[in-house]
Amino acid sequence: MGADDGIVPWSERRFSRMVFEGNCWKFGDNIPTDMITPTAYVMRGMPELVKHVLENANPDFPKNVQKGDIIVAGKNFGCSSGRAIAPKAIKACGVAAIVAEFFSRTFYRNGPEIGLPLIEAPGIAALVETGHRLRIDIETGLIEDLTTGQQIRGQGPSGMQLEMLRAGGLIPLLKTEAGRKMLDAAAQ
Repeated sequence: MGADDGIVPWSERRFSRMVFEGNCWKFGDNIPTDMITPTAYVMRGMPELVKHVLENANPDFPKNVQKGDIIVAGKNFGCSSGRAIAPKAIKACGVAAIVAEFFSRTFYRNGPEIGLPLIEAPGIAALVETGHRLRIDIETGLIEDLTTGQQIRGQGPSGMQLEMLRAGGLIPLLKTEAGRKMLDAAAQ
């Protein structure tokens, strides 16, 4: 990633345009939070939990995921128990963003709150495969498969979700002037 290629390095993602490039990890439909974060490891702490994220869906994922990689999934990603730790564990693995046909509503709210970008893009599962190189513009919803040259536009976040992502999550947002103004406006 060069200085003028428009790609935001992971370390700078909160401070500039939200475009990520990474390798794709593709998963199917109805991936529950219990599969994302196996019950046996939830209480052992994040360093242990990240060694097992999504291992029941793809045993290679926790061993080989790299910082900046992108998860692509089918329908209803993050369904079931609504474990708030599931998006935190995915983010702790270094995943830059998740694109899915659609997310469970609880997971969809939890991702941006911790600064994990999510894009819903119907048709994405048929477009990409594990190992493809992807580029995603979070703000516009544009997903490019750099391996095949195909593109699809999903629904990028807007409003408060986008502001949360720009700040790195809900808590960092509330520590900014814009976040304080939102709280003051909500209190009136």
